[in-house]
Amino acid sequence: MLTLSILGATGSIGSSTLKVVRLHPQDFKIHALSCATSVSKMLSLCEEFRPSRVALSDHKAASSLASELKERGLKIEVLSGESGIEELAGDGEADLVIDAIVGAAGLRPVLKAVRAGTDIGLANKEALVMSGRLFFDEVKRHQVRVLPIDSEHSAIFQCLPEALQNNIGFCELKAYGVSRILLTGSGGPFRTTALDKLEHVTVREALAHPVWAMGPKITIDSSTMMNKGLEFIEARYLFNAGAEDIEVLIHPQSVVHSMVSYIDGAVLAQLGRPDMCTPIARALGYPLRLDSGVGALDFTALSNLSFEHPDYARYPCLRLAMQASAAGQGATTMLNAANEVAVQAFLDGRLKYLQIASVVSEVLARGCDGPVYSLEEIMDADRRARELATLALEHFHA
Repeated sequence: MLTLSILGATGSIGSSTLKVVRLHPQDFKIHALSCATSVSKMLSLCEEFRPSRVALSDHKAASSLASELKERGLKIEVLSGESGIEELAGDGEADLVIDAIVGAAGLRPVLKAVRAGTDIGLANKEALVMSGRLFFDEVKRHQVRVLPIDSEHSAIFQCLPEALQNNIGFCELKAYGVSRILLTGSGGPFRTTALDKLEHVTVREALAHPVWAMGPKITIDSSTMMNKGLEFIEARYLFNAGAEDIEVLIHPQSVVHSMVSYIDGAVLAQLGRPDMCTPIARALGYPLRLDSGVGALDFTALSNLSFEHPDYARYPCLRLAMQASAAGQGATTMLNAANEVAVQAFLDGRLKYLQIASVVSEVLARGCDGPVYSLEEIMDADRRARELATLALEHFHA
């Protein structure tokens, strides 16, 4: 039986993870769960899975949950604040920690888990965008396994030889005949929208993803293709790849989740329904395969599988992410922080859709002071970028 701790348990990835767990009650035990503020959802999960510990980043929500658990006679330890989530992640009691926290908030907890020697199921791409070099140095030092959960990175993982699957972060792609990684993305809801119409995109329109059901931040990132840019950076770290080793392709049907091209002309692809339970089950069961609850593709029902190159005039955020990747870890940290500020401002109605890229570009133009490697340097760069992004918002009006 595999013992799990799930960070971000009430979000989209966390909920899908628990959906897979429910299909295999004899194979998994929940040690710990965390979330931000969702008292009612966490209470329901506590009643169902009876974890040993839970953590909520919001102190008032944690206090409320503790009272509710006490009334129900459930003896579950409740931790609070960011420090509580970090303690839970790094307690060393789980066999596998699933990092499904969205954004920069997922970085410190996952590093705590790595330093405790716990294997990682990684769904938080921002952790690698901010700290890829540091993260994998810690992975190597503590001899832990990293299993990618993002659908695209899981697809690439599945298309690689077993020797590379067991050496994530330090892959020697060329030694195993890998020519190129083909990273696919749907193109979001505005793939065919006239460019002059993008200025008037509303929050509601941007949240209407044509294929995937995700949280609001990731959905907006998908529409701007910043999500794919972050995945480009993540893929470089996960698979020890150069920028020239990765090609981004628009694939509107989201059936081919990514591909690996080999020097002999073969291209291996992982196909499936657009359901996160499939890559989650792959990580939970590795090296075996588990029933994910997702049905197989009906190829006779597929009318078309199409691919195209991304238009950087339509997706400036993708270009910015690639440029940041070339500039180094300081730039990617600032890219991520500026994007988080800009996306939240757009969701709050304080910024226009096209101005998301403008804010990020303005922050990146200010550059980073000195090297960025240690956690302290990473958090300093993150904080500076957020301050610069907040100042940049004053130049724009929704």
